[in-house]
Amino acid sequence: MKLVTAIIRPERVQQVKEALFNSGISGVTLARVSGHGGEREIVEHYRGARVMVEFRDKVEIRMAVSEGFVDVAVAAICSGARTGEVGDGKIFVQPLERVIRIRTGELDDHALTPVTETKLVPLSTGGPT
Repeated sequence: MKLVTAIIRPERVQQVKEALFNSGISGVTLARVSGHGGEREIVEHYRGARVMVEFRDKVEIRMAVSEGFVDVAVAAICSGARTGEVGDGKIFVQPLERVIRIRTGELDDHALTPVTETKLVPLSTGGPT
């Protein structure tokens, strides 16, 4: 099991969500975050004063997936989030030791949201078939 975390542009959330759902992945958590990566700092004017914008608004997406669906999740996020510009974001894949569904007590892979196997897409194809 893996925890897939992606930091993406807020304006690409809809495209990423659609790509994940089209791949059969529906169990996701979103959070609004701020951060700074490779983007240049921007100077804006607010009420007559110069303001340096150091941190950009981003969206963090988290999902727990079984081993067989890591590449599917990564491919879906990449296809939905990529603009080709600096600031598209990052994806982090980390191991998960344990997952417990609180409602039923199911453990590990059984506790994860099921993914329809007919919709699996290998990372090398770049999209759903």
